[in-house]
This record gives sequence, C-alpha cells and structure tokens, in this order.
Amino acid sequence: MKLGEMLRETALRVPDRIAVVADDTRLSFAELDRRSNRLANALMAVGLQPGDRIALYLPNGAALIVAIAAVVKTGAVFVPISTRLSTDEVQFIFNDCQPQMVVFAPAFRDAAWAAAADLGTVTFIVTGPAEDGETAIDRLIDDGDPAAPSPLHHDHDDCAIGYTSGTTGKPKGAITTHRNIAMVHGLMNTAEWNMSEYERILVMAPMAHRAGLGRIGNLFYRGATLVIMEGVNAVRAVDLIRNEAITFMALVPTILRLILPEMMRRATECVSLRTVVVTGEVFPVPLKMEFLTAFPNVQLHSFLAQTEIGIIFNLRPQEQRSHPDACGRPVPGVEVRFVDAALKDVPPGDPGEVLVRCGAPGEMTTTRGYFQRPDADAEAFIDGGWMRTGDICRMDTDGMVYFVDRAKDMIVSGGLNIYSKEVEQCLIAHPAVNDAAVIGVPDCKFGEAVSAFIEAADGAQLDKDGVIAHCAAKIAGYKKPKHVTFVDALPRNNSGKVNKGQLRAAHQAAEGEHDG
Repeated sequence: MKLGEMLRETALRVPDRIAVVADDTRLSFAELDRRSNRLANALMAVGLQPGDRIALYLPNGAALIVAIAAVVKTGAVFVPISTRLSTDEVQFIFNDCQPQMVVFAPAFRDAAWAAAADLGTVTFIVTGPAEDGETAIDRLIDDGDPAAPSPLHHDHDDCAIGYTSGTTGKPKGAITTHRNIAMVHGLMNTAEWNMSEYERILVMAPMAHRAGLGRIGNLFYRGATLVIMEGVNAVRAVDLIRNEAITFMALVPTILRLILPEMMRRATECVSLRTVVVTGEVFPVPLKMEFLTAFPNVQLHSFLAQTEIGIIFNLRPQEQRSHPDACGRPVPGVEVRFVDAALKDVPPGDPGEVLVRCGAPGEMTTTRGYFQRPDADAEAFIDGGWMRTGDICRMDTDGMVYFVDRAKDMIVSGGLNIYSKEVEQCLIAHPAVNDAAVIGVPDCKFGEAVSAFIEAADGAQLDKDGVIAHCAAKIAGYKKPKHVTFVDALPRNNSGKVNKGQLRAAHQAAEGEHDG
C-alpha cells in the first residue's frame, strides 16, 4: 500500500491520461512517474534516507506534486509547509521536525534560509535558478536515474508530517502513513463519494493541508486528474471548470463563499460539475442552501474531518435538505463514542467529546501519533486506541450527528454551558451578518460572558442592541452576547479557520484601553 507503487501501477494502467494540470504544465501519468523516479534517485544519491524529513515549502503546482511523488518513493517523510505562514511559524515547524532537506520556490528563498537558521547541515533545493549553497531541482531530475527505485520495506510506512492549525496552541506534527492515505483517500473517498477514475478535480485548497493532500490519494490510487490553482480566484476557477470539464471540487466554506457568486453568474459554464465536498469548518446553512438552490443537480457532501483522523462523519446528498445543520453519520468502518469531561460515555443524545477508532493508530485512518511528542500521544490516545478529537457533538436516535462546539471553545457562564457554535449560527442567521465568531471572556459576575465578533454583509447597517435583540429572540437569554465588536474581516489562520486566539487578544487589548 505504498504511494509510490500506487503511482507506478496507475501509470502502467493509464500512461497517457493527464495526471496534473497546473498553469501551462500538463503531465501524463507516465511522465509524472518518470520525473518522480529521476528525482527520487537523485535525492537518494545526495543523501536522503528512509525516515529523513524533507520540507516542501512550495505553492500549489506541478512541482509540488512531482516532489511529493519522488519523496514517497524514497521512504523519506515529506513535511508540507503552507506558503501563507510567517517566517517565524515556518521556523517553528523546521525546528520541530528537523528536516535534512528543504525544497522551496524562489519567492520563498529568504524565508526558507531564515527559518532554517537554527538547523544543522541542510540541503537546499530550489525550483528555479540556484544560488550559492543551493541545488536546482531540474538539475536533479535531469541527472537522476529513470529506473523505478527499489520497493520500500513494509516497516517504512511513515509518509508525511502534517502540522495542525494551532488554533488552540502551538502546532503539532501529526504523522500520516502510506496506509492512512491509501485507506482514507484511496478507498473511503472512492466509496463514500462515488468517485470514478475519470474524475477531473479542481484543487484550490492549499495542498499543505490534509484537505489538499487528500487529492494525492485520489490521484495516485484512483487515477483522477488534478487541475491545480495557486490561490483562490473566482473568475479563474469558473474558467477552469468550463475549460477543463471539472467534475469534482473539494472546498472549505470560506472558499465556496468566495467563488459561489461567480459560479451562479456563470452557471451554464459549470455543467460538467458532478460532485462538491465541503469540510474544514461547520458549513453555514444559509450558504449551503444558496448552493443547493443554484446547483440542484450537483451531488453535495459535507463532512467533518481532522488532520489526525481523516473523515469521521459525512452528510450525503440526499440528507442535505432534510438535515441541513448535521455533520452526517459516521463513515462505515469508523467507530465513535461520546464522552464527558471525565472521559465517561454520556447518555444517548447528550453532547459529548467525540472519540474515534478505526484500526490501530497509523494502520487505517488515524495518525500513527505526533512527531516526537509522546506527551501529546498519551493525551490523544486513550482506552486502547480511541483518539480524542476535541469536538463536542451529539447523536440523535437515527444516528445523525450534530456538531456542538470545540471543547476548548465552550463558555461557562454562571455555571451554565454555552456552546459558541450555537451562538455563531444564531448570529449568521441574521440577514445583515456575513460571518461571526464567538469567544468566552472574563466576567466579574458570571465568570465568563459571551463576546461576539461580526462581519456585516456588504452595505448592511448593524448595531450592538439590534444584534443582542436578534439573539434574545432565538436562544436563551443567558447565551446572548454581552459584548459585540464589528470587524471588517475575521482573522483566519492559513487553513481558513477563524483564529480565536487573535480575537481573545483583541478583546483583552480593547478592555485594557477602556480601563486606561
């Protein structure tokens, strides 16, 4: 179940099928296999060994796909680095995973060298002209042996280290195995989303994240074609849907919100689109309904997943209108439990933290563990392989699961639990609200109070009293916001999730100014 062998077998089966489209580059499966063989052999010739880490500091594009394909053939472990991270954030990841090699695009040369300042000897590989101390990747490919590298030993199964978003603390490196990608993105995606080998997938999400990397499994295992964009551009996205006959898109709600108006304006140019899958955060119901109304013939799946676990719950197309606010049901093969703060199972129907198990860690869907973090492993894995998600959900009598909140985002006010996601959904239901985020802040009377940060819709007029009155009419009085702040845009991390740490800092700073 090694990814390199999957690519080789797919290249033998459909050598002339286009594997990758990125700007002006088109690579067939045969060419992708040959180029990655050459690069893999060249990397091993300059010292890369099984288990070594190689950081890929590259934007979405063909070079990233070739590099991933090469690394997995060597038995080394690739560490994808988001190009949206600051140099300090990249340096944290470098210092944590200690890469032996760094592959970077010329635009990130200064950041790559600065981030590696505390490392020992590092081999720097650039996807453009090389400068002192660097090697050009094209030279390695030209010099590499085109023969397929020797098959990997079954013990060398670590494939990638994906760093968590860090919304609740410093990022941790979750180890993804070859088996993980084969199981989730080769088998589960195919079965759950009815994917065919003829899919033409538009990739807009950064491939440094699990949602983007998932398409690697679809490419290698299924033989799908990836049409890759660098960044999000609504006009360009619809152009590609039309020109490349895109059948499949995997998105986060933030990206869908950005491109949907253009898709609706040019709906007749999106007729090839067959399936859209959405994850990354809770799917706002108004946005979902807008999409379903505009594209009733597209099969929409919305699902809950994590970097460490892969897909957990999936809401299928036939359930989108009957259960629009649900996460879906557990994917076949994935076991779930719901537990309280003491890790005891809660009564059926009660909210509880979700525990997930699907085979032994690293064998099926869950991560093998965190890179060099036995403390994090001990906290995450309990009771014989159950992994804690940190997500609070509830399951109804029909087995349908509903997201309640992140455990660390729950607010306790006057001894009562307030789930921030419930308040956020109430706020987003207001026609003048584009998006909203809620945090708990210190309160001298009740311990914590609700603080809401709101993006108003274009041209909308909102005030604090109107927002609070809207919430008071729809949810219990103790859940309504005490503080309301209007912002031009909510702060988001590089994976598109709202950074609540920044919101807490903003509230604290505002309170400090008020006290002063």
